[in-house]
Amino acid sequence: MALSAADKCNVREFWEKLGENTKVYGTEALVRTFLCFPETKTYFPHFDLSGGSRQVQAHGKKVADALTLAVSHLDDLPASLSSLSNLHAHRLKVDPVNFKYLSHCLLVTLARHHPGNLNPEVHASLDKFLSYVSVVLTSEYR
Repeated sequence: MALSAADKCNVREFWEKLGENTKVYGTEALVRTFLCFPETKTYFPHFDLSGGSRQVQAHGKKVADALTLAVSHLDDLPASLSSLSNLHAHRLKVDPVNFKYLSHCLLVTLARHHPGNLNPEVHASLDKFLSYVSVVLTSEYR
């Protein structure tokens, strides 16, 4: 799966607009994922979803950092995310469908916070980007 030049431009420009809020959005998307798809929480039974639990915030920051890394390496996502792919597949054994759920919840979160910036073209580019990230993160599952 490849992103077009326009997709890469849309993703980079949109991500820049998020600024320091990526951690907040990563956390909100993670909580949405746990609440909307309760089976995903089986990997994190110790997470307290009430308020702003430190564990959820810490993992939300990891999600945001991983996506920021991916945005800065759009030309070679497999290489830049290989260690995360390996970690999730072999050590954590996260169900691959969870990445799709998280991607969906992240799009909902971003649309909620940035409705004016998430026009159809940007939405499509972000969806492709998140799908590509999901494919890369599940590539070690074979």
